[in-house]
Amino acid sequence: MPTPESELSGLVDALSSARPAPASGSAAAATTALAAALLEKVARLSAKHWADAARAQKRAHALRLRSEELIQLDSLAYLEFVHATRSGRGVDAARQKTIDVPMAIAGSAARVIDLARDLETNGNPNLRADAAAAAILAQAAATTAEMLVRVNESARPQASRDRAGGPGRAPARSRGSDRPSPPHTARGDRSKPAVRRPESLRSRSASAGSQSTRPARRRGESR
Repeated sequence: MPTPESELSGLVDALSSARPAPASGSAAAATTALAAALLEKVARLSAKHWADAARAQKRAHALRLRSEELIQLDSLAYLEFVHATRSGRGVDAARQKTIDVPMAIAGSAARVIDLARDLETNGNPNLRADAAAAAILAQAAATTAEMLVRVNESARPQASRDRAGGPGRAPARSRGSDRPSPPHTARGDRSKPAVRRPESLRSRSASAGSQSTRPARRRGESR
């Protein structure tokens, strides 16, 4: 039976490989899952400090499971899009999945941030640093997922023009890489303007930053 450590190692190996997927979307989903797992720990150890700790634990657990599912769904969405682009069939539906899955990742990350705020305020004071860390991790995941949504949405017009070349046209490949990329969707394209986050997530980011200044638990203190 695989251990959590071996599963994480397998994901890290896959992310570092030359295979087209998993990539940044799966990494964002995994980061969200890690943040939710931290909150699950904080909630478990907050039963004596907060009446709603058990409910918070269930929320964190559900968010972790959903985020783990999205790791795989993001990989599948990208691979389906590559196949559809090459075959010339079902391209629009496949591209929509490359937008919907990152949107779901961003939504899960936003809910993790909200839960982290509740646990930092109401949970075990010795684990405030853990709750703040979860918020920071989830904010990074949300920013990444939102960027992918914007990049994949911006690919619509160019992808339609490319399809006019006929079925079987392969998507563009990034220079020096075997990973096929949707036209104009190379992640990290320096020619694109910086992604502006919605106000809701900018406010969450400020909250996460302020949380990190709260006192962390000291060595030797019980949880």
